[in-house]
Amino acid sequence: MRITALALLIGAIALMSSAKPAKTIGVFQQSVDVGNPKLAGSARYNKQTKEYTLTGSGYNIWFERDEFHYLFKKLSGDFTVTADFEFVGAGTDPHRKVGWMVRESLDDKASHLSAVAHGDGLTVLQWRVTKGMAMRDPEDEIFSPEKNVQTIQVERKGNEYTMRVAPKGGTLKTVGSHTMANLSGPLFVGLFICSHNPAKVEEAIVRNVQIIQDKP
Repeated sequence: MRITALALLIGAIALMSSAKPAKTIGVFQQSVDVGNPKLAGSARYNKQTKEYTLTGSGYNIWFERDEFHYLFKKLSGDFTVTADFEFVGAGTDPHRKVGWMVRESLDDKASHLSAVAHGDGLTVLQWRVTKGMAMRDPEDEIFSPEKNVQTIQVERKGNEYTMRVAPKGGTLKTVGSHTMANLSGPLFVGLFICSHNPAKVEEAIVRNVQIIQDKP
């Protein structure tokens, strides 16, 4: 049976019409589990309150590979990202994590830089220098002297990344900066959550999200 050009054209049109674009979540493009964690995570956006709710599991964001849930968009050039973070509930592990992450890819071993709030109140700027390299503790970390901060900001200027933090109602203060020459772009930039326990899902609320891109 011969398939006419018209039939092929009709089939192609039907296929294109059935394809749906990826659903955006607030200002972000996509929400995914990275590293195939045992329990799936999620991300949703409340248009009325302008709040993001993240859930996620994962063994950690450490050593040579990561497991976590990621809500991201791709950015190029210089940018500044800011948000208020709050865990929901007492949590299971003091090392549960939430914050901002700048990542070269969605590979679980990808190089990245993260501004991380922990369940015990510790806030840290940490990074993996190259793909598959083990992260080091504490040599490759910059610690905030203040604990239990609410606001975390990451600014990129060229290859330099700066973390600023503030307590609730306070003023942003610079904690430190680090140069990541291999994070050039376009980059994956977004919010993440990791339970630090493969058998547990943790939850966090993220408010007042701001993403500012500098004009080239």
